[in-house]
Parts: sequence; structure tokens; C-alpha cells
Amino acid sequence: MIINDLMIKAEVEAEFAAYEQALVHNDVEALDNFFLDSESAVRYGVAENLYGYAAIKAFRAGRPAAGLARKLEQTAITTYGHDLAIAATLFRRDNAPGKIGRQMQTWVRFPQGWRIVAAHVSVIDEPAAKGAT
Repeated sequence: MIINDLMIKAEVEAEFAAYEQALVHNDVEALDNFFLDSESAVRYGVAENLYGYAAIKAFRAGRPAAGLARKLEQTAITTYGHDLAIAATLFRRDNAPGKIGRQMQTWVRFPQGWRIVAAHVSVIDEPAAKGAT
């Protein structure tokens, strides 16, 4: 198995970037299209556990559109073969000082293109800097 094939990684990086743009601009239709339309899709959020595409879609439709801007850090995308990738990133929001968000997504290539089949989003208190007393 090839890990991080450059062409496959570039494809997933482009999908991840498009997802991020849709997220911060609250493009609900685009966000819905990034997830696999299946009861097997899962999204664990900051305050919700969503099982199935319908639940994920309903969450997106009801989510407030304000305060979505964020800055990504340490984004890592790893591909496994030609049809599977994991995307992980940290994020910060100006409206949440002292907090750091974490996001992971499992992407799978289907005939209709790359889709997220599982996602996890959480927010924790900013860890203390190493060496801080």
C-alpha cells in the first residue's frame, strides 16, 4: 500500500480546503455534499453525536451562521492507497480565547467522489505551554 501518494494527497487537500471554505461561509448545501449520504456516516461534534446523513444534514440546517471564522494549525492529511485518507487539524476561533479545537475526518473515494464517512470535532482548554510552571 502506498501512503501519501502525491496525486491522491493533492486531491484530498483540495477537498479539505473546499470543505473549510464551505464551513466558514456556512454553505450548508456544499457541507451536506461533503458527507456520504448514508446511514453509516457519523459526526461527533462539540455538543452532539450524529448518526447517519439525515442527522448530520439536520444539524447543519439548524446551526447558527455567526462566529464560524477560524484559523487552522498543524493540518495533517495522510492518504492510504488511492481511496482512503485521514485529515486532522487544530483550529482556533477569536470568539473562544483559551480554547483549541480539534477536528478529524475520514475521507473515502466513491464513484461520486471523495466523501467524509466519519468526523470528530471537539474543543478543549488550551494546554499549558511546555516548560511553563
